[in-house]
Amino acid sequence: MLIKGAYGHSVGKRPWIIGDETISGLMADIVGANEKEIALMNGLTVNLHLLLLSFFKPTPKRYKILLEAKAFPSDHYAVESQLQLHGLNIEKSMRIIKPREGEDTLRLEDILEVIENEGDSIAVILFSGLHFYTGQLFNIPAITKAGQAKGCFVGFDLAHAVGNVELHLHDWGVDFACWCSYKYLNTGAGGLAGAFVHEKHAYTIKPALVGWFGHELSTRFQMDNKLQLIPGVNGFRISNPPILLVCSLHASLEIFKQATMKALRRKSILLTGYLEYMIKQYFSQDKAESKKTVVNIITPSCIAERGCQLTLTFSIPIKHIIQELEKRGVVCDKREPDGIRVAPVPLYNSFHDVYKFINLLTSVLGSVET
Repeated sequence: MLIKGAYGHSVGKRPWIIGDETISGLMADIVGANEKEIALMNGLTVNLHLLLLSFFKPTPKRYKILLEAKAFPSDHYAVESQLQLHGLNIEKSMRIIKPREGEDTLRLEDILEVIENEGDSIAVILFSGLHFYTGQLFNIPAITKAGQAKGCFVGFDLAHAVGNVELHLHDWGVDFACWCSYKYLNTGAGGLAGAFVHEKHAYTIKPALVGWFGHELSTRFQMDNKLQLIPGVNGFRISNPPILLVCSLHASLEIFKQATMKALRRKSILLTGYLEYMIKQYFSQDKAESKKTVVNIITPSCIAERGCQLTLTFSIPIKHIIQELEKRGVVCDKREPDGIRVAPVPLYNSFHDVYKFINLLTSVLGSVET
């Protein structure tokens, strides 16, 4: 590839100049969008900033951004900085909705109530598709419909939802969304991220920051410095696609094309249901003996409100649990303050993997209790 030099931009089955565009169609089925509504570019938070710069246009009456409590820190920081860019008071303009006292996840009716009561002052609703800590899958179509009915733009960070659950961004009418590819899409840390802007905004929402790759390809090389902006999300592209990152994402998306999200979701429901059953069977409060550790699942039990992730908390400090799991070859995903995320991914995990994990966890709890 390096031997091609500058010719790599224009020759071969996948010229570098359109490397990202040649695989955006493979992403379409995963997020439920038209190909022209998707751009593969940058990192997730960079894309979130670019989108918010265009969708968040506060006025004296409509100046808030609504997001869930304990959103992923990067989203929280992005919202804070966007508010600061507009000279807004963060405490007054950053509307955070929290779970009810004693509960871990948000109730849909509480989200909709806030939107109904305060929607006239909310400019943008920005939620996770699936909460990184609790594993709660939010009702994207219901939140979108309610927000838009009040005149809000509605967007989602799909970092933990893409490749995990079925998405239908176009049909749901979502205004904008962004996601990474290094979680369920398996490209590794720093993998190429994605962005979505619904086609209804193709000619009305324009990027606040533009670059060469937002210029129409047919005239891009005329170098006349007269911008011919690509309509829609592709006008948000700024720089040359990083071809090595394109290649790793391409490899993953080809596998997803063969597997299909519908089949993966069907297996995921069964696989995660089996994990939930086994945990409740062996470690729940009513099953555990007095000396045993109780394992709680804070992720919703309803399959429509979760993906493949279950977040576990324990009745004892988890430091030693983590250490003992690692000794047994289990790579742990600890999240502060006291959670362990367990995700039987249907693309490569089996029911036997779940069975082995339960046996290992039994062994671990037995060792930390003695």
